[in-house]
Amino acid sequence: MKRIVIFASGSGTNAQRIVEYFKDQNEVEVALILSNKATAKVLDRAANLNISAFSFNKTAFYENDHVLNLVKSAKPDLIVLAGFLWLFPTSIIQSYKGKIINIHPALLPAYGGKGMYGAHVHKAVVEAKEVESGITIHYVTENYDEGAIIFQAKTKLDTEETADSLAAKIHKLEYEHFPRVIAELLEKQ
Repeated sequence: MKRIVIFASGSGTNAQRIVEYFKDQNEVEVALILSNKATAKVLDRAANLNISAFSFNKTAFYENDHVLNLVKSAKPDLIVLAGFLWLFPTSIIQSYKGKIINIHPALLPAYGGKGMYGAHVHKAVVEAKEVESGITIHYVTENYDEGAIIFQAKTKLDTEETADSLAAKIHKLEYEHFPRVIAELLEKQ
């Protein structure tokens, strides 16, 4: 059985979609959900979906091996960042080289980097009067949004597009493509 560990910082809609996508498949399981926010809604979603979940602080993530040991105990084949906002530590990246992926709500390399997440990205795309945006699924490196691109999907912006309306389009692309790309990556392992 292939095992996934998900990291998320917020509401966890992508995490839930991934769990539901694999729920009836005997070959893949979401083994663990981790969050850097004790109040993140993703932890409630994990409980409702009967997935083990924990929150952690910066010390456990960056200064010692507590989070790394939690990940190792889950024996993941793939680590998925689904709305996770902290820069990933080198210790985890080195332990799982080529097995950590992230989803970004824009067409990288544009609109990436520190502070470029969620509404910040959508607002910047709309203000720049871009004609299209989309999602990028990429490998995680020691730098924000600089890993090799695995997959991109695009959507057109309307002339009256707002950050909120663009966010809705991007979420639709995320829900449609992210679980499928994860499944394809696991099949290749």
